Amino acid sequence: MFGPMEFILAGVLVGFCVGITGVGGGSLMTPILISLFKIEPHIAIGTDLLYASISKFCGSVVHAKKLNIVWPIVLWLALGSIPASFATSWVLEHYLSQSTHYKAVLTMVLGFMLTLTGISIVFRSQIEKLFDRFRNREQANMESEQHALQHKRLYIVIMGMVLGVFVTLSSVGAGAFGIMALVIMFPNLPMIRIIGSDVVHAVMLTAVAGLSHMSAGNVDFSLLMWLLVGSIPAIIVGTLISSHMPERLIRRILGITLFALGVNFMVNPIKAKPKPVETHKVAVVQQVSHSSTMV
Repeated sequence: MFGPMEFILAGVLVGFCVGITGVGGGSLMTPILISLFKIEPHIAIGTDLLYASISKFCGSVVHAKKLNIVWPIVLWLALGSIPASFATSWVLEHYLSQSTHYKAVLTMVLGFMLTLTGISIVFRSQIEKLFDRFRNREQANMESEQHALQHKRLYIVIMGMVLGVFVTLSSVGAGAFGIMALVIMFPNLPMIRIIGSDVVHAVMLTAVAGLSHMSAGNVDFSLLMWLLVGSIPAIIVGTLISSHMPERLIRRILGITLFALGVNFMVNPIKAKPKPVETHKVAVVQQVSHSSTMV
């Protein structure tokens, strides 16, 4: 059995990685809870969603103070993601949770998101160079922020809907994929404003998805408390020492690890345990049928 000390250490490990590399806690914490601590997938995902919302909140406050948030982007994203999250949670609770494939679906979606996250982390520099070229090409024909928003509202809402579904199912993707999509849609928007907008939206989405999971009984509050006790101080320390650490090497190791975990979850999803055969009831039925034939 695992206790508070092990959960605190897991929080410290994830917190350091988040502070040093900026990689989202959800992509690290959920596979640790499932693979190492053998926590049920729906409990791990529900608990991690609230964990991510609380841990990202401090970062969103900093971005808000520095005016790094494009609020129209946040609101249009939320317009798509929040209803999609509610709808996904409703389907999970009323239909999928009754199915024997419940755990397999959750772990396969988690594996898919972890695989994509791992690829995006490992090849981050190449992806950034590609987007930098695109920025330079578009520089001469730069759109104003308001003009770009007016023409891309529908795409932002659709992106929010996709994020709402996948984040609610896996707790992964609110950060990495949100940033990637915003960079593609707004190549001339400063990266710090994209990150700030994405962090605020991630806080909103993970809070809504986490509360929906909580209403379905998928949150372990004791586990959540110990994870936060370990991770919040570690995030602060990791951020302070990040300039003295081999960030690129750590990021590459994390990316490869997440990719391997993702492939494993997709190939070997967690399945529901078969229900034990009720031998006592079978014996009683056989005895009754035998006695009736004797009569």
